[in-house]
Amino acid sequence: MIITLKDGSTKEYAEAMSAYDIARDISDGLARAACLAEIDGEICDLRTVIDKDSELNILTFDSDEGKKAYRHTCSHVLAEAVKNLYPEAKLAIGPSIEGGFYYDFDIPPLSREDLDAIEAEMKKVIKKGDRLERFTMSREDAIAMYKEKDEPYKVELIEDLPEGEEISFYKQGDFTELCAGPHLMSTRPLKAFALTSSSGAYWRGDEKNKMLTRIYGTAYTKKDELKEYLEYLADIKNRDHNKLGREMELFTTVDVVGQGLPLFMPKGTKIIQKMQRWIEDLEDYEWGYVRTRTPLMAKSTLYKVSDHWYHYKDGMFLLGYDNLEDVLAAEDRSDEIRGVQDLNLIEHDADADVYALRPMTCPFQYYVYKARQKSYRDLPYRMGETSTLFRNEQAGEMHGLTRVRQFTISEGHLVCTPEQIKDEFEGCVALAKYCLTTLGLENDVTYRMSKWDPADAGHYLGTAEEWDTVQNMMREILDDIGLDYVEADGEAAFYGPKLDIQAKNVYGKEDTMITIQLDMFLAERYDMYYIDTDGQKKRPYIIHRTSIGCYERTLAWLIEKYAGNLPTWLCPEQVRILPISEKVADYAEEVRKELRRNGVDVEIDGSSERIGYKVRRAQMEKVPYMLVLGAKEAETGAVSVRSRFAGDEGVCPLGEFIDKICEEIRTKAIRKIEKTDEE
Repeated sequence: MIITLKDGSTKEYAEAMSAYDIARDISDGLARAACLAEIDGEICDLRTVIDKDSELNILTFDSDEGKKAYRHTCSHVLAEAVKNLYPEAKLAIGPSIEGGFYYDFDIPPLSREDLDAIEAEMKKVIKKGDRLERFTMSREDAIAMYKEKDEPYKVELIEDLPEGEEISFYKQGDFTELCAGPHLMSTRPLKAFALTSSSGAYWRGDEKNKMLTRIYGTAYTKKDELKEYLEYLADIKNRDHNKLGREMELFTTVDVVGQGLPLFMPKGTKIIQKMQRWIEDLEDYEWGYVRTRTPLMAKSTLYKVSDHWYHYKDGMFLLGYDNLEDVLAAEDRSDEIRGVQDLNLIEHDADADVYALRPMTCPFQYYVYKARQKSYRDLPYRMGETSTLFRNEQAGEMHGLTRVRQFTISEGHLVCTPEQIKDEFEGCVALAKYCLTTLGLENDVTYRMSKWDPADAGHYLGTAEEWDTVQNMMREILDDIGLDYVEADGEAAFYGPKLDIQAKNVYGKEDTMITIQLDMFLAERYDMYYIDTDGQKKRPYIIHRTSIGCYERTLAWLIEKYAGNLPTWLCPEQVRILPISEKVADYAEEVRKELRRNGVDVEIDGSSERIGYKVRRAQMEKVPYMLVLGAKEAETGAVSVRSRFAGDEGVCPLGEFIDKICEEIRTKAIRKIEKTDEE
């Protein structure tokens, strides 16, 4: 047989050989580095036997697939080590993930000391150098084996496999694991690994299931690469907004309030207030929005007209009912109400009134639009609202400020004629990009055109032809803008496609930060119209959009982006005055009042601590500017300026400093760090 290698060269063999043996024939070094084989485009174990002419690519740790196999094998070593130390532990699943691997166990929570002990046991397992041997079993025998081993999670996994599915296992020494593979040939190549953390994780991600203990780890072929990655992990942990935001006293959470319901402390509230005022003024005075204020709750009939009820009710907070089953028992007119265009046509039935906290604002703003008849001269009609919304997120999904049950969003709806859609949609994109640029986030996002899924057409309003029309319209707009975007099926809202502006947190998890949606269906549902030039009623298009997105999620993003060192204009405390002694207390108060008169957020540290300690404390609390005041400064009306950007910036007249910081705040400048005190 002839084997064609990646570089185009060929090898000829008289008999069948495993991919590993071919790698060893090429060179011992390649065999030692090999993790997997790619045979005729298919990823396989190195132990796979080749018996015909084939194309062969030996994959090392440098490849994505090689990393997965390397780390997946390490997760099996972790499982064996845990079973050695905790024989009563029940095994769940242990895949490779981006940057490492994890394994879920049914055992009590673990401490850092426990993880260290497991690492030590893993080293013993690896030192044995057991070969990994793959074999298969019938469904019945596999279930019987795991029942005998008292491994209920493995039994459940096997029982859920499709009939006829091959059930494969990998054995290393005395330890056997249910697994589809592929894997390394043995445990010996695992040179550098670490267990990074442990946490709770619901079995199969369902909060109704038991909470398991998940152990995270990573593995590399070189110790210096592992060290570099662990240093990176330490940095991102220090940037994690959930940790840093609490340390900075921006927000907190308490069990008696509830999960996903953060309490904003004065400093965090100040930051949100600054962002909110900026966005409201920006939209109202520069982009021509009118501002609305609508209720936080409504009857279910409001959401049924649009079909929101049928898509969101499982995630809504229902008032007066303990659960969704009670709601369904209390009102049985869903089919009757669904699709009715005017709520006034629905006969009132007090028993059917179910109130819910709102998960979105659009139906409310539609009735603001409908309150007075509009003509084409009134369009586009741009409505903006700082909307507090509620969504009943699953417990396992919530994290810090990025996913919560109550959040506030810069929500808006633009009612347009068909001719205005292009300009208005482009304007929404321009506004979003302006906000991102101002915050210094423009290079941290990607763009996704989220489309419907034709295979699940019943989930969406409208016909295939209508969806093709509106999606082509959006695609043309995005192409005309010159936006670099990807397309994704099945990510659209049920009433229209959308442009999602995506960003990743410090751990690499992607979230939608800003959304701009095209809607050609809900105007008919809510009987919205305008009088056109010919005097006839016409249905408008609607653009659903945010300019800065969710304030909580944006704040989390900013904390992680800047490691808490927010741009000066956003800081809750922009200047801290540090008097050297009580003798200059009066001058310190004069400086404070003058800064406050100019709109600067300032505090005085009047403690008796030494000035060096006061400076370090201000630095630790992320204050941008410190004004050190002594007798000379008081005599001359000056201030000695220290900043987190350049350290000691020298002495200058108070008026000059005020002019500079006010300009920095007014322009929302992002001043880069030029020098640190350590340097």
